Amino acid sequence: MRKFRRVMAHTQQIGWQPGSRFEGERGAVALRETARRLARRGDDRAARAAYLRVLQADPCDHDALVALGSLAAASGYHAASFTVFAQAVRCYPHSAIAHAGLAQALIEARDFVQATRHGEIALRLQPGMVAAHRALARSLDAQRDPRASAHRYLGYHRHAVVPARAQAAGQWRVLLLVAARGGNISVQGWFDPARWAVTAVYADYLAPDARLPPHDLVVNAIGDADDAGCALNTAIRLIGPSGAPVINQPDAVQATGREAITRRLARLPGVKTPRLRTVSRDEAARITQFPVLLRTPGYHSGQYFERADDRGGLGQALDQLPGATLLAMEYADIRGNDGFWRKYRVLIIDGVIYPVHLAISDQWKVHYFSAAMAAHPAHRAEERIFLDDMAGVLGTKAMEALAGIGAALGLDYLGVDFACRDDGAVLVFEANATMLAHPPSAEPIWDYRRPAFAAIARAIDAMLVRRCPVGSAC
Repeated sequence: MRKFRRVMAHTQQIGWQPGSRFEGERGAVALRETARRLARRGDDRAARAAYLRVLQADPCDHDALVALGSLAAASGYHAASFTVFAQAVRCYPHSAIAHAGLAQALIEARDFVQATRHGEIALRLQPGMVAAHRALARSLDAQRDPRASAHRYLGYHRHAVVPARAQAAGQWRVLLLVAARGGNISVQGWFDPARWAVTAVYADYLAPDARLPPHDLVVNAIGDADDAGCALNTAIRLIGPSGAPVINQPDAVQATGREAITRRLARLPGVKTPRLRTVSRDEAARITQFPVLLRTPGYHSGQYFERADDRGGLGQALDQLPGATLLAMEYADIRGNDGFWRKYRVLIIDGVIYPVHLAISDQWKVHYFSAAMAAHPAHRAEERIFLDDMAGVLGTKAMEALAGIGAALGLDYLGVDFACRDDGAVLVFEANATMLAHPPSAEPIWDYRRPAFAAIARAIDAMLVRRCPVGSAC
């Protein structure tokens, strides 16, 4: 019931409650065409409103449901997208596009088993459907299912270029480089569709002789050096003859694998990093120093990341972790005197440091989504102080260390997860381009977080504009 209320709250953000019927059945055809025209020109907000009016007349209008679900997903309203596509599947159980859309929404909700089921239904209804193959590649990858690679090939081979959805005079042309396998920077909300025409290129599936579409700016969103090495190699080759400005040069990203970063950052003043090395499973089984942290490379948000406190725990951890090689990391106890673990996150955008969050948890594996910040007013108050006065909370030594990290990595956009040591240094857990900055939900208790996210959005927009060359469409 709690999950349902959360989903409904997100759905209401786009102004629709499924199952409700309103007056205004006439003119649905004209309204639908108006919505399509608005979407083509990139006015997503107006397009959503128009599709909502269609659904108020007929809550089972297939085209409006599919279009609204897709627009909601594109705008980051994933819970709303789930609700809309679930309604589409209820109304049209034989619609392949409805099942494929629901599969993508379920992936965002991390329900990979149900996502796989709906992706398979979509393929049975429409064999060869690209969107269904892509959804199955993602859901099966998350389950370590070897069938994922075949679906990825069918979903991206010969379909590596996704043209801009809306192209109009005066728009700024962006070439977005991404990896089909994942490990990409989340650029959700970066590009206002009314201002930017974004063509996505899945670098790992682009034909060697393919020509790049016209563009003014390249944004390399391939961010995970451990999991997307092949895509980064292709990206390096692609942008060589481009001549356009590039955000996050792929060769700089390529140098940010977890093991490489640990060695590079450990040499910087004011920076400490836990010892880390890549080991085979046999080597991991012979570890004798505890506690130790083990993780499978290429995963984030705590997935396939375990702690072993003794030999028995080591065996259990190895049973939980897939992969022939693992990362073995020194465990650093960062608990405060109150028994809580604290992990800070900042983004460094064009050399400027921006606070994202402070997660305070009673568990060693600290992530904001699992830290139960909503249940602790004192923790939210502490985070608010950090967001309002980052330099005052961290101190001069830590701020200089973070600036040093940004300069050393040479990325236009990156994030750093770290803890503060008693001596003023920062203990870095992770520093790379794939850091997320999830906007806070609509509840008033998170109002104190909104200015920080607004500042990040402005900084990203300014970075994009600054990179556009003089005399281009920018």
